[in-house]
Formats: sequence, C-alpha cells, structure tokens
Amino acid sequence: MPQIIPIKELKNTSEISELCRSSAEPIYITKNGYGDMVIMSIETFEEQMLMYDIYNRLDSAERDITEGRTKNARESLRSLRQKYGV
Repeated sequence: MPQIIPIKELKNTSEISELCRSSAEPIYITKNGYGDMVIMSIETFEEQMLMYDIYNRLDSAERDITEGRTKNARESLRSLRQKYGV
C-alpha cells in the first residue's frame, strides 16, 4: 500500500529520510489534499530506472520482431563462432 504524507511533514527531514530508506516504494506527498510530489530512496530510484530500461529494451525487441528485423539463431551463432574462432 503506498504511503501518502502531507507536505507539511517534510520539515522533519531525518524522519522522512528514514521513511524513504525503510520503504521499498515511492512516498507520495500531498499539498492541500492533492498529489504534489513523489520521493524515494536512491535504491528504490535505481531499481525503478533499471526496470524502466528493461521495459524499453523489451519494447524495442518486440518492435524488431514485429517489423521482421530478426536473424536465424543458428546462422548468427555460426557467424559469431567463425568471427571469434570459437
């Protein structure tokens, strides 16, 4: 369940920092009852960016397949073996 805190609680930076580090999810900050910001630990941010990169690569690979930009696996492996003498 996402954690939601009002913006006025950001004054206590030590508590907010600990909350970010103890939570594996982003923390949503509200202002006047509406979503305003999201904060998270560096670890959570890096994990999110890694997943974003993976999803982008998968999307690109699926487009390559759809558009016919593929190679025969056996021929590709044979070519690599010849190129690197394996």
